[in-house]
Amino acid sequence: MDPLSPAVLPAGIRARMVPGINGLTMHVLEAGEAGRPVLLLLHGFPELAFSWRRVMLPLAEAGFHVIAPDQRGYGRTIGWSDAYDSDLRPFAMINLVRDQLALLGVLGVAQVHAVIGHDFGSPVAAHCALLRPDVFRRVALMSAPFAGPPGLGTAERAPARDIAADLAALERPRKHYHWYYATRPANGDIMAAPEGLHAFFRAYYHHKSGDWAGNEVFPLKGWTAEELAKLPTYYVMDAAETMPQTVAHEMPSPAAIAACTWLTDADLAVYAAEYGRSGFQGGLNGYRTRFAATNMEMEAFAGCRIAVPATFIGGARDWGVQQAPGALHRMEADATADWRGTHLVPGAGHWVQQERPAETSALLLDFLR
Repeated sequence: MDPLSPAVLPAGIRARMVPGINGLTMHVLEAGEAGRPVLLLLHGFPELAFSWRRVMLPLAEAGFHVIAPDQRGYGRTIGWSDAYDSDLRPFAMINLVRDQLALLGVLGVAQVHAVIGHDFGSPVAAHCALLRPDVFRRVALMSAPFAGPPGLGTAERAPARDIAADLAALERPRKHYHWYYATRPANGDIMAAPEGLHAFFRAYYHHKSGDWAGNEVFPLKGWTAEELAKLPTYYVMDAAETMPQTVAHEMPSPAAIAACTWLTDADLAVYAAEYGRSGFQGGLNGYRTRFAATNMEMEAFAGCRIAVPATFIGGARDWGVQQAPGALHRMEADATADWRGTHLVPGAGHWVQQERPAETSALLLDFLR
């Protein structure tokens, strides 16, 4: 596997393959000079290291060595299995933390100035800081609040499964996307999107962005079917639909696509090509671990708080911030011991570092100082 071509990367961002990473050969993007304080950027789903392209250079120009890997299961990182029936333990949270420690070890980095995670990368970053504060000296969480490690006896039970029957029993039957992403057909459904992967990504990214008019966010009152049904369909889907069918209803117009400067067709071509080769199962396996006993080791940290300085950045129009009722408050008050503030960027949706890179970079640099 070769690294991403420089032709698809902004000038100043370089790509390479790094072998010997906890059983993986990891694809890594970098900006800035080695030897400077390190920032480790962890992407979410369905994203890639490429998703950080718009903030890497501003961070590097501020004096940091910026490292963004394709996480296990994603992009050009190889050494993982995409078989649905394979062992899920390699995708357990503690092993994802081990991946990052192994990467830093191979790169000769003893500690990072900050680990920064977006979407699914947010809980990975949070657990990095929780488990190894000596290595990960600060943590910035983006779009997905971290409510703390699981309590004793709870790691094998996912809230989405607890609520599935109630959602299905609504007058308009629904299903939680966590449950859908854990099913065997999910990867094939997306790979066979009728409009093709390029159009799927266009609709998916638009639906969750600040550009979609329906993303008017407010706190939910509790984890009940009636409250969760208020979420957009990309989170609580109609029961009979696949994810490609769900987001196809919200495909932006040609005029809206032409006006979308934060996500060009050339950008989408990278996502479509990368996922067209790797599939989505690696990323989906992260959701599947929430329905299995693969994260039970994290119960040993029940009640522990992130000790290093922590902050949160999200979009003011991002339902990800509120999709788990109460999680934002628990992150601020209970899961962290040195909270440095919550920042919601006006106009931005879920993809805050892509939609509003200047504002995101400025908030990160304020925190990093």
